[in-house]
Amino acid sequence: MLPLRMSRRAVLAAPLLSIPLGGGKAAAAEGEWNGFLANVRRDAISRGVRASTVDLVFRYVEYLPKVIELDRHQPERTKTFAEFIATAVTPQREADGRRALQENGALLQRVERTYHVQPRFIVALWGIETAFGKITGNYFVPASLATLAYDGRRGSLFRDELLNALKILDEGDISPHDMLGSWAGAMGQCQFMPSTFLRYAVDFDHDGRRNIWTDREDVLGSIANYISQLGWRGDQGWGQAATVPANFDTRYTGLDYRRPISQWTQLGVRGSDGRPPIGHQELASLVLPDGAGPQALLVNDNFRAIMRWNKSTFFAASVGYLADGIGRG
Repeated sequence: MLPLRMSRRAVLAAPLLSIPLGGGKAAAAEGEWNGFLANVRRDAISRGVRASTVDLVFRYVEYLPKVIELDRHQPERTKTFAEFIATAVTPQREADGRRALQENGALLQRVERTYHVQPRFIVALWGIETAFGKITGNYFVPASLATLAYDGRRGSLFRDELLNALKILDEGDISPHDMLGSWAGAMGQCQFMPSTFLRYAVDFDHDGRRNIWTDREDVLGSIANYISQLGWRGDQGWGQAATVPANFDTRYTGLDYRRPISQWTQLGVRGSDGRPPIGHQELASLVLPDGAGPQALLVNDNFRAIMRWNKSTFFAASVGYLADGIGRG
């Protein structure tokens, strides 16, 4: 049963409507907002969401100016690949990852048997996304999504995500006051968007709910299920760090081009330690994360799977580096 009141935390994450217009303009803006919500309500009900669920959630859905500010002023990436990795894959995070691996060993073994994803990669994805569940966001997700949908810049995308969030709430996987996440609507310890949740979140402990906010079994099971469905192979790693010589011909770099590692070696590619890269006939793609040498990555299809999770070379590499650091421990 849905709660009748939101928690104080969720209320604070969803401040009152604030559109900086005066007089009749403010009333008109509020009228447009209410009209927008009425249209979403109609669409949600047409998709099978109960009217009572929508009405309860919309009692607490407010326009969030801070979300628009964050969306409009996202910082441009200025770090080099080496600087990003130094920040994302710290000795402390590796130590925390090894501790998480040990503390959840039996659970991770069961998850691996089910989804064929190595525990160190499950933990690495968990660590990069939310610092092992410590940093998940405190925005009321329906309010964030409604604000972004109403804003219109990517309105269609976020309107669909809002409708998906209402479906999740209607199915009872989480109560409204617990549906917290990032300002952009990524939820829980997995940072799933609602559409991703509906497709890939799992009830690994079979308690009748898919809870990626506070249920450790569902969190780790859902991470493994998602990356598995994205094409993960449990008999492979992700790749390896490499370097390329000066004036290296970059025409055949990138994920669309594969060749045996032995051929990359003949072209002067070396491991990060200066030795020939590991492997011989294994097919690999050469990625230059900074767009030019000498820093390079020799990667396989598991790297591509991580890129389907997040279309960032830096993100995918940080998951691989962290998994390697956890494994070395």
